[in-house]
Amino acid sequence: MGIVSRVVNGNVVLAVTGEVDTEAAPKLRAALITAIDGTADACVLDLTRVDFLDSAGLATLITTDRYAETHGKSLRIAVDSNSTVIRPIEVTGLDVVLRLYHTVDEALEASNRPPRAER
Repeated sequence: MGIVSRVVNGNVVLAVTGEVDTEAAPKLRAALITAIDGTADACVLDLTRVDFLDSAGLATLITTDRYAETHGKSLRIAVDSNSTVIRPIEVTGLDVVLRLYHTVDEALEASNRPPRAER
């Protein structure tokens, strides 16, 4: 798994590539916590180039989303609806809980609008 971080208009964007599995999930969690604790109001997690997402990855999404919320920030997740990782998100019902967007640009423009599952 690879993670590249950048700042766009005061928001941290973490672009993840590869597989988010039991071995990689702690690295992703640490990167997300660092981004959330930074000065940004929102952290955008770009999963559009992730090939695999297991239960450890899903747990990381849930815990970091809650972490962001308790710190008054927003975790927005960009995941293409044709991506292989959208399926585990939908099967577990997390598409209703998490703030999901089709693209990074959509997530950055979202401000605090509801996620796509509620639109």
